[in-house]
Amino acid sequence: MRISSTSLRDLATREVETVAVEATLTECAQKMRRTHVGCLIVVAPVGAALQPLGIVTDRDIVVEAVAPGLDPSTLTAGDVMSQPLAAGRVDDDLLDALACMREHGVRRLPVLDDDGMLYGLVSVHDVLAALAQ
Repeated sequence: MRISSTSLRDLATREVETVAVEATLTECAQKMRRTHVGCLIVVAPVGAALQPLGIVTDRDIVVEAVAPGLDPSTLTAGDVMSQPLAAGRVDDDLLDALACMREHGVRRLPVLDDDGMLYGLVSVHDVLAALAQ
């Protein structure tokens, strides 16, 4: 089946917006707005690579900071990031990605290389586009 032969290595968006764990939610929101994205991968540098620690979405900022009336300049990405991180591997296929997204109730899936470092990002939109081809 062609669907299962499409690996996340081929599907993943390689240019992923990232943020450090200590970035404030205000900084996160500003970066999301500036780069037109709905999520940031929270990372720690490991040499030249980036180790993903969690993910912060625009929804996380709204639900965890804005709605309860907290000051987003005093909360950090580390305070609200989703963890443990649901992630796929570069050799996983589309069906693996869909199963992981469904199991964890997420629409975006960081993709890790063989060393567990950030390779890219796959969204449910990416998966649907691949399925539609």
